[in-house]
Amino acid sequence: MDKQSLFVQVANLEERIGELYVELGALKQKIVELLEENQRLSQENERWRNAVTHDDVLSSGRENLRRIYDEGFHICNLKYGSLRTEGECLFCMSFLNK
Repeated sequence: MDKQSLFVQVANLEERIGELYVELGALKQKIVELLEENQRLSQENERWRNAVTHDDVLSSGRENLRRIYDEGFHICNLKYGSLRTEGECLFCMSFLNK
């Protein structure tokens, strides 16, 4: 193997290493972007989880109030807990329809 051929092989190898270094840098940047996006999505997911849990609690509370009303008691702030004797209460109904 002559010196010229050896020099060409080393130059080609050096060029390939340079290309791999550039590709490695691009991959590293992509990983950073993906990690940042993952963190952002995790935080957003946690906020949604908390919102859904909060909505479930509200929904469950409304269901309980509906059940109390259906059992014949007032749920409005005017007569809360007292027996409904005159039929439908507009205040209770407006509260349930919110």
